[in-house]
Amino acid sequence: MTMFIDEGLLARVMKLTGLKTKTQTVEFALRETERKARLTKFLGERKIAASEWKESIDPAYDLNRLRVAEKPPRYSGKRGAG
Repeated sequence: MTMFIDEGLLARVMKLTGLKTKTQTVEFALRETERKARLTKFLGERKIAASEWKESIDPAYDLNRLRVAEKPPRYSGKRGAG
């Protein structure tokens, strides 16, 4: 099979994904396109009511509390320590 593919685009996708070969990259792109199309079709066919969205989130979920809990530790200002 002969294909004419934008070499610059292919190189950028390979760099972004870390894929090593052109074949892997093209297959990845095709699978990802299929996945997104199926998801779009699924979401387009299914109407989700506001009540369903509300029920899908734990009422005890507190994003701000999680952000505070996940703050990275502070490091000392000393360079070369460690």
